[in-house]
Amino acid sequence: MWTVIKLDKKKINLFKEDFKNKIDNDFELYIPKIRLLKRSKNRLVKKEFNLLDNYLFCYTRRFQNSIYLNKLNYLKGVKFFLGGTAESQSNISLFISNCKKSEDENGFISNKFFNIKENKSYQFSSGILDKYIFELLELKKNKIKVLIGNIKTTIERKNFLFKPILK
Repeated sequence: MWTVIKLDKKKINLFKEDFKNKIDNDFELYIPKIRLLKRSKNRLVKKEFNLLDNYLFCYTRRFQNSIYLNKLNYLKGVKFFLGGTAESQSNISLFISNCKKSEDENGFISNKFFNIKENKSYQFSSGILDKYIFELLELKKNKIKVLIGNIKTTIERKNFLFKPILK
């Protein structure tokens, strides 16, 4: 059974170690990550972020017993176990499989995870074009054609992340 755990980010390694001691390596942890290019002092810096901030997914057969879950609530680094995950197993599994399908060769979530449509407005959230608004003209496997102001250009998809403009 999958469960969602909220952790203290600084104590994630302590949690993993303590969890291994309690579970006997009969578990799977999944933390979807994303890599961004941020501008810092006129240079680009790669930064890694957890897609769900300080939440992670954990799977073990033992989670079907709620008494067992309550005992693990006191592990190092655990803020709490999210309730109601027993009823949402199919949704959690679907989300995790979608994340894994859209991972690149380094295990980071790529833009294909997000629902991207042509002729819509987006804003760059990483790279040298950070915070620029553009219209997506054409979507290809590894490249996108965009319109920034009155300039049309083609850029590589893997180097930039962008988000939709909400109107």
